[in-house]
Amino acid sequence: MRIVEVLEVTKPISSPIRNAYIDFTKMTASLVAVVTDVERDGRRVVGYGFNSNGRYGQGGLIRERFRDRILEADPRSLLTEAGDNLDPHRVWDAMMTNEKPGGHGERSVAVGTIDMAVWDATAKIAGKPLFQLLADQAGRDAEPRVFVYAAGGYYYPGKDDTQLRAEMRSYLDRGYTVVKMKIGGAPLDMDRRRIEAVLDEIGPDARLAVDANGRFDLETAIAYAKLLREYPLFWYEEAGDPLDYALQAALAEFYRGPMATGENLFSHQDARNLLRYGGMRPDRDWLQFDCALSYGLVEYLRTLDVLETSGWSRARCIPHGGHQMSLNIAAGLGLGGNESYPDLFQPYGGFPDGVRVENGYVTMPDLPGVGFEGKSDLISEMRMLAE
Repeated sequence: MRIVEVLEVTKPISSPIRNAYIDFTKMTASLVAVVTDVERDGRRVVGYGFNSNGRYGQGGLIRERFRDRILEADPRSLLTEAGDNLDPHRVWDAMMTNEKPGGHGERSVAVGTIDMAVWDATAKIAGKPLFQLLADQAGRDAEPRVFVYAAGGYYYPGKDDTQLRAEMRSYLDRGYTVVKMKIGGAPLDMDRRRIEAVLDEIGPDARLAVDANGRFDLETAIAYAKLLREYPLFWYEEAGDPLDYALQAALAEFYRGPMATGENLFSHQDARNLLRYGGMRPDRDWLQFDCALSYGLVEYLRTLDVLETSGWSRARCIPHGGHQMSLNIAAGLGLGGNESYPDLFQPYGGFPDGVRVENGYVTMPDLPGVGFEGKSDLISEMRMLAE
């Protein structure tokens, strides 16, 4: 049993949308295939992965460093003790050989993308859905029913409040009970109008989260906090720079409602510093660490250990990214849910064909691996790379 090839292609996921910080007109993502010599049901086992939106494709790093370290390693060193499957932790160690600590940046995205593909292959070799494999390894019961919320509400050329309301209404019509919109990319008074339009549209049928994408300095973050505390929001997300823990802690003095952050922190050390210094409150706030951006599930397991030692429940984690990898982690390891992009970043967003949102929840299908084979538009894109 061995990994015989690691392939990468950079794909466009461009869109005219923008948030408070960036536009997506030139956005790309890396699609990776980890090809093994194992066969299941007459087909070679190939694991697939991709990086989350908001960070660009990582082809250079993957091809120049991390791919070759896997292929040059002794194949036996990448297997379990029994030699009956890949060991994602050992593959991770091979990728990170000769890497200095710190400086997580884009390196964490490249490793996280390959790590997703390795776990997909591992679960396929085991003949299990990834969420069930994770639950079995952790000695816990899997929970196939997972909370999801609909992320959208981007700024878009020519998009007025009527179109914003229609977008949010469409999410409710598809079964979501929490929706999210962007703020901070327009003057405060305009954002106030947009927020109130959405709240009026969704009424008591759903709750609204708002996301500033790290745009604000402390003064602006507080000004928005004074506005937002007038509304029954699900959360106020990423007000300031993700590494400005002092800003996050100060903001808690002005905003008593739930806050969310963490999608742009890429290691368990950064997660620990957020919990130490960011003023986050374990009884109400939410953590959004995304395995696809932060060295993958191997590192995410370390982050969950940090949460436990810091007195946090993993149920306070609702990862960023809207991908099926985090959905499997939520189901297998007891997270609080997962982000969802019903319409954006296709074919990488969304769920397997036939999976529907019911009262804010989806039920995981019984598909080996991450479940990419169940999403026809996505798996056809993936198989062009490696099959």
